[in-house]
Amino acid sequence: MGLTSALTTSLNGLALNEQTIDVIGNNIANAGTNGYKASNVLFQTQLSRTLSVGSRPTTGNGGTNPKQIGLGANSAAIVKDFTQGSITNSASPSDLAIQGDGFFIVSGSDGNVYTRAGNFNLSSEDSLVTPAGLRVQGYGVDEDFNLVTTQLTDIEIPLGDLTVAQQTRNVEISGAVLSTGSVSTQGTTLSSQDAFVNTAGGTVVGGDTASGTTLLTDLYKDGDTTALFNANDVITFTPRKGGRLLEPQTLAVTATTTFAELLTMMDQTLGIHSGGDVPTEGGSNPGVTIDANGLIQVIGNRGSVNDISLTLGDFTKTDGTTSATVEIPFSKNQTADGESSITDFIVYDSLGQEVNVKLTTYLESRDSTSSTFRYFLESNDDSDADVVLANGSFVFDGVGEVSSGAIQQFSIDRNNTAAVSPMQINIDFSTLTGISTTSAGSAITLQSQDGSSPGSLSRFVIDETGVINGIFDNGIIRTLGQVVLARFSNPQGLLDNGNTTFLEGVSSGTPFLVTAGNFGAGTIRSGSIELSNTDIGRNLVDLIVSSTNYRGNARVIDSVQRLVDELLLLGR
Repeated sequence: MGLTSALTTSLNGLALNEQTIDVIGNNIANAGTNGYKASNVLFQTQLSRTLSVGSRPTTGNGGTNPKQIGLGANSAAIVKDFTQGSITNSASPSDLAIQGDGFFIVSGSDGNVYTRAGNFNLSSEDSLVTPAGLRVQGYGVDEDFNLVTTQLTDIEIPLGDLTVAQQTRNVEISGAVLSTGSVSTQGTTLSSQDAFVNTAGGTVVGGDTASGTTLLTDLYKDGDTTALFNANDVITFTPRKGGRLLEPQTLAVTATTTFAELLTMMDQTLGIHSGGDVPTEGGSNPGVTIDANGLIQVIGNRGSVNDISLTLGDFTKTDGTTSATVEIPFSKNQTADGESSITDFIVYDSLGQEVNVKLTTYLESRDSTSSTFRYFLESNDDSDADVVLANGSFVFDGVGEVSSGAIQQFSIDRNNTAAVSPMQINIDFSTLTGISTTSAGSAITLQSQDGSSPGSLSRFVIDETGVINGIFDNGIIRTLGQVVLARFSNPQGLLDNGNTTFLEGVSSGTPFLVTAGNFGAGTIRSGSIELSNTDIGRNLVDLIVSSTNYRGNARVIDSVQRLVDELLLLGR
């Protein structure tokens, strides 16, 4: 009986050490496997054969201990070592490593599985995948690039395919204006040298004075018999303001086009601001009108950069075959004055298209403690024919800092495009200073604006919380998604699924989905890989111990066989 038990016990020992050598061999084989977690075998004793249970102490005897002979050992568990593996840098931003607890979630044909190996790459479909083609899971984004945290989805990074633009919402103006310069006292005033009537050969004295309702086909100079315009003419107006040639505008003459429409076209081309608190000239609002004497009156805005010049050749007309100059000479009665400045800058609509804006300022008033500047904003890219956008004022205090009117708003219509309209833009004058020198004068410029032209996704970075930030070649940064981690109450209960992945096991608990750095989950390191946590030195020592144990059990079997042979010899 004893020899048979010894054989059985030693046989268990052989099997147990074979299993240990298998586990150690697997550890060593995966010493170079990214994210691999080493295993070790835990032994436990089997039942023992009890020869005596022992006895209690008595008055005459101190008691005896039990007598038991063990029947060998077996495997209690094969335990995964989920401690952190070493992290090394890689050359790819799509390689990820978890510093701490948690697993990446990847999806395949069998549903979601879990892994620590973060050597990911982009597929031909722009999905973040494992080398085996499993898709990395996380939170996606909506059309406005806001994270959608209600469900998991495939992480997609469409390099070179995704194109975005950013509408300008804020502009900041910097520079210096001369608060001690000359205060503007007047704007430009001009009047036509010829009066206009509504009858061939008619005169103003004769009561034929033209008005706004006069048809352009019935418009004559005082005493002339030839109409200035004919139906189907196209009038082009190209004036100058502040010494700069303005963008020309046109007006098509029809049988119903009125003189008022021509005056409106002139006003809109010149970009004359009126109404509100814009200063008047002699009690008249700035603009283009026809007076009671049939003369065209032009009243411009103040500031030397807003001074209007009208010369022969500013008006031309064409009938589609021939072109001619419309001779409407003007006399300048008053020149715009005052300390002023001008700058042009570009903003972007929601489709990333450039919109040119002109900003002018002039010194409107000054007292013992402050100076007030008025600004005008204009744009030829506004979908309205009128280039006027907005006007307002800002005030400098006694030390040259903006004390009021620092941030204001204007809008640009983009109705003739597919872009969002109107564009609402905040303009910030707070960095302007009212301190300058007479020789330097006033100079303003665009310091910054937050819009951009269309750009394609050129690269990406993943932060420690797993948020994927896409960087476009126009400088825009957008959130593309977030890698999500899973935690388990008992990671030892996970089932090894191959490809360095695990399946949810019956004893692992359900996965707890978390973002990196929260609820006990580790952080994510981009451009890094977690290596195998196999300890080669320790495993080699364990291999020696297991081999020794194996040989010891084999020697026991050899000894038992020798004893049995001796026993058989007694029967001969």
